[in-house]
Amino acid sequence: MSFLADETTLTSAEHPVLAVWVFSADDGRDHRPFRVVPTALWSVENNINLANMDWPEFTSSVGADGVFRGF
Repeated sequence: MSFLADETTLTSAEHPVLAVWVFSADDGRDHRPFRVVPTALWSVENNINLANMDWPEFTSSVGADGVFRGF
């Protein structure tokens, strides 16, 4: 996974960082990119790296605008 700061990150009021799955996505699961507010970024990074949660758990928890703000 990678976290990217782009124009939206730098110009939006909440500064949502783009989270992108960069590993092989041949398993049929949902690996679409999503945005995450900086205060919730630790949750994505820690839980994915510790294998506590999977990427689809975050992609299914984004708001209508595609931004994850926490659980």
